[in-house]
Amino acid sequence: MADHKDTIARPAKLYTPRLLALSADLALFPLIPPYQYSAQARSRTCGSVLDVGLNLDDDACVSAVGLQVTACAIGQSSAAIMAHSIKGRAASYVPNVCLAIEAWLRGDGELPDWPGFDALEPARAHPGRHDALLLPWRGAAKALSTGTVSS
Repeated sequence: MADHKDTIARPAKLYTPRLLALSADLALFPLIPPYQYSAQARSRTCGSVLDVGLNLDDDACVSAVGLQVTACAIGQSSAAIMAHSIKGRAASYVPNVCLAIEAWLRGDGELPDWPGFDALEPARAHPGRHDALLLPWRGAAKALSTGTVSS
């Protein structure tokens, strides 16, 4: 006879070695001004804070990114995933990715098409981590839409 515990589906492990390794990648993206656009984002649920700086090239594509992140490993890893692949993306594309992530977290969309984003898939089952996961995407969208131009 099978043990009842063996029949209960277990959620995927949240803090995987891959996810934890990504959080260390933030060192590759230091926030060293000046940046053309910058903003700060805060999580309402966990108090995480992210400062982001972005530069755009003549084609309005991201040419540089810098981050300072005070967040859990989910927020740090999400920031690293964003930073690794944001260069070369059109500034207008970034808010759309943020909306796609929000929809996915609500269960209304597919896993966002962004390199490495699948590392965050286990966080979907943990609503308390959603704000931290969204922090870099909201920060970048805010910087590009209403952020201040750094001097």
